[in-house]
Amino acid sequence: MIELTKENCDVEVRESDIPVVVDFWGPACGPCMALMPSFMELASKPEYEGVVKFCKVDTSQNKRVAISFKVMGLPTFLFWKGGTEVARLSGPDATIENIKLKTDELLK
Repeated sequence: MIELTKENCDVEVRESDIPVVVDFWGPACGPCMALMPSFMELASKPEYEGVVKFCKVDTSQNKRVAISFKVMGLPTFLFWKGGTEVARLSGPDATIENIKLKTDELLK
């Protein structure tokens, strides 16, 4: 799991050769903290190794990164492919089932 900061977010997301899933979270966000273990488990699945990059952004420490990606609420998950955002899940739509579904769609 790659921690994104303003220094590495362009290289890790916008310039990535493989699809990227980005979790925007905050330590004071209950739903974010509830999703974190499931998201970490999803990111460690062997079928995604080397074919999808998983990143996370602690918005309490990296407000500029969240603003640059136009993230207005938490939790928010962005899905990138070929340097372009192709999907976004936030609020009640950000369930582990939907995150897995969108991640699998990146591989098609």
